[in-house]
Amino acid sequence: MSTESAGTSTAANADGVAPGSADDDQLLVLTAVLLTPAQFPSVLGDDYPEVCAGLGLEPYEQGYGLVLGQDGRGARWTVVTDDVSLVACAVAAWDCGMEYDLSPNEDSVVEALPGWPLALAVAAPGVPEPHDPEPEEGGPAVLRPPDAGRWGPAQRRLGADEIALRWAVWREQVEDGVTFVDPGARPHAGVQRALAEARAYVAAPPPPGRIRSAFAAGEARTLRVDGPGWSMVARTDDIAFVLLDDQPGEILPVGRGPELPGLLRSLEALAVRPA
Repeated sequence: MSTESAGTSTAANADGVAPGSADDDQLLVLTAVLLTPAQFPSVLGDDYPEVCAGLGLEPYEQGYGLVLGQDGRGARWTVVTDDVSLVACAVAAWDCGMEYDLSPNEDSVVEALPGWPLALAVAAPGVPEPHDPEPEEGGPAVLRPPDAGRWGPAQRRLGADEIALRWAVWREQVEDGVTFVDPGARPHAGVQRALAEARAYVAAPPPPGRIRSAFAAGEARTLRVDGPGWSMVARTDDIAFVLLDDQPGEILPVGRGPELPGLLRSLEALAVRPA
């Protein structure tokens, strides 16, 4: 399947493609995302190997780019490319409101997978509405986005993404003096379990992507740590927030206290960072 760019932003409206201009085997590109140990769609899994497994890919260290689009019949396709730099440049340009023609070389295409693993609210013009292609006998299963409409792992991870993206907004809702446990209060069992599992990562590093580090203001870093049934977002110079599968919609703050700073330093030393 050849590729043809059909949009200029991650919220692509597919401007620039004339109606009826696409051949059936061309991909009208709507958006693209990185799939690397440091950057991947969190909604798809707790770590990089888990996300790769869900897509039927080998978890190569260099990662992939996922290019989502429609063919000339309107069918949804996800093209997997090993040209990570190309996809990274396209995403960066789109984020700045610039046009970028994302057309992976055929030699860099690893797989063309039917369907989309992520929900998109956009479509290419001049072709039928987005729909799943007919599955091929012996071929890969059609990709579909995880159910994020109800609380569960996908919603929990999306919630953690939101906190990391808008840290200042969420931080304002927590008193500065919050600690692990208020005097006389019983520890929250789920939070204590998440922290214990995070501490265990220091002795036995988890799969790549379970601990990720991103830029924050000053010399601080934003840490994203995930585990079975929990996600934690923290600033290395501040507090942490924990979300749990068994606590629907709740965001549980963890204060600095005597333990958190050392734990965050240890986790930061293990974290993968965007290139």
